[in-house]
Amino acid sequence: MLMRSNRFTLAVCILCLGIWCCGQAYNTEEAAPMEKAEQAALYSAIQGFVGNWWNGSDLYPDPCGWTPIQGVSCDIVGGLWYITALSIGPFYENSLACATNVEFRPQLYQLKHLKSLSFFNCFISLGHPITIPGDKWEKLAGSLQSIEFRSNPGLIGQIPTGFGYLKKLQSLVLLENGLTGQVPTNIGNLTNLNRLVLAGNRFTGRIPDSFGRLKKLLILDLSRNSLSGHLPLGLGGLASLLKFDLSNNQLKGKLFARNAYLKNLTLLDVRNNQFSGGLNQPILDMHSLEELMLSCNPLGGDIMRLDWQSLQSLVVLDLSNVGLKGEIPESLSGLKRLRYLGLGNNNLAGNPPPKLASLPNLNALYLNGNNLTGVLKFSEIFYGKMGKRFGAWNNPELCYPVGSMTTRNAPYGVKPCQRGVTLLDPNSRAKLGDGNLNNNSHFVASLGFSSNGIHGLRQLILVDTSITVLLLNLFL
Repeated sequence: MLMRSNRFTLAVCILCLGIWCCGQAYNTEEAAPMEKAEQAALYSAIQGFVGNWWNGSDLYPDPCGWTPIQGVSCDIVGGLWYITALSIGPFYENSLACATNVEFRPQLYQLKHLKSLSFFNCFISLGHPITIPGDKWEKLAGSLQSIEFRSNPGLIGQIPTGFGYLKKLQSLVLLENGLTGQVPTNIGNLTNLNRLVLAGNRFTGRIPDSFGRLKKLLILDLSRNSLSGHLPLGLGGLASLLKFDLSNNQLKGKLFARNAYLKNLTLLDVRNNQFSGGLNQPILDMHSLEELMLSCNPLGGDIMRLDWQSLQSLVVLDLSNVGLKGEIPESLSGLKRLRYLGLGNNNLAGNPPPKLASLPNLNALYLNGNNLTGVLKFSEIFYGKMGKRFGAWNNPELCYPVGSMTTRNAPYGVKPCQRGVTLLDPNSRAKLGDGNLNNNSHFVASLGFSSNGIHGLRQLILVDTSITVLLLNLFL
C-alpha cells in the first residue's frame, strides 16, 4: 500500500509540474506578443508577394505563436516578438506560393530586426518580370546578414547599389536568375561576407577590383555569366577562400599573374574561359586543392615543367583541351587520392606512363585526342576496371597488344598493334630482287593481319616465300 501511495504522489507531482510548465509557456507568449506595427508590416509585405487574398486569419495568436507561417522565424527582443527570417516561395510543402504580379512593398523594410531574406522560385513569370528595388536597403543595414534570390527567371535588371549599404551582410546569393549588367563595385564594401554567389545570371563586364577587400570570403562563385577581362590581382590575396568558381565566362589573361596566397583553397574551377600564359607555380602552391579544373582554356605550356607532387590532396584534375605539350609526367602517379584525371585534346606526345594504373583510387582516365605513340602498357585488369572511363581514342600512333588481353577489355577506340614477321635469319645475306630481304620482312603486317591472325594462312605465306627464295638463289 505504501508503494502504491508513493507512485500516486509521484504521478501527481509530475502532472502538476507539466501544468506549471505549460502555464509558464502560455504566460511567456502572453508576455511576449507581437508588436502591432511589426505584424502589420509583415502582413503587407507578404501580401505583396503572394496576393491580397492572404490576411493571416488562421494564425493564432500571431505569426510567431502556435501556428506560425512556414518560412517565417521570430525572436523576442525587449519582451516582444520580431521577425528575424523571411523566406518567400516553395521552400516547404505548405509554403505560400508567389503571385503572378509580385511587388516589393515598402513595409518590407520596416522589419527592423530582419536577419535573413530569401526568395526561391518566386519571380518566375517572364510575362511579368520584376526588378529588385534600388533604394531603402539601408533601412535594413543594422540587422540583415543574409540575402538570397534563387531560381527566379523572371527577376531581371541589375544588382541594386543599395546592397552596398548592408555592412553586416555575411551571405549574398543571387543564383540562377535573369539579372544583367555589371557587378557593382561597392559589393567590395561588404567586408563581412563569407559567401558571395552570383552564378547563373547574365552579368557582364569585369570583376571589380574591390573584391580583393573581401578577406573573410570562404566561397566565391561567379560562374555561368558573361564576365570578361583580367582577374583582379587582389583575388590572389583572399587567404580564407575555400571554393573559387569562375567557370563558363569570358575571362582572359594569366590565371594568377603574381603569387597567390590561396593556401586553404579546396576547389578551383575556371573551365571554359580564355585564360592563357601556361600553368604557373602559384597553382602548385595551393596545397589544399582537391579539385583543379582548368579545361577549355588556351593555357598552353609544358606539362613536364611542373612538380605535381605538391598537390597531394587532389581528387579531380581536369586539364583537357588546354593546349598542353610534352610527355605525361610520371610524377602524376604520386597523387594517391586522385580519382579523375583528364588530359584529353591536348598536344601531348610519347607513351603514357604505366604507373598511372597504380593510382589506388583512380576511376576515370582520359588521354584521348593527343599525339601519344607506342604500345599501351596497362594491364587487362586495369582496362576491365575502367571500362569506358578509360579514353585513349584519337591517338593515331597508339595501339594495344592484342595477345595480352581479350577483345572485351580492349580499350575503346584504340587499334590493335600490328606485329611483323621475320622470314629469314636477320644475318642472312640472301637478296630478294635489288633489296635486302630483312628490310622487307615486315610485309605481312602491311597486309593488315594482326599478330594473332589465322595461323594456317601465316604458314602458307612462309612456305610459299621460302620456295621463292630458293628458286631465286639457283638462278643468281
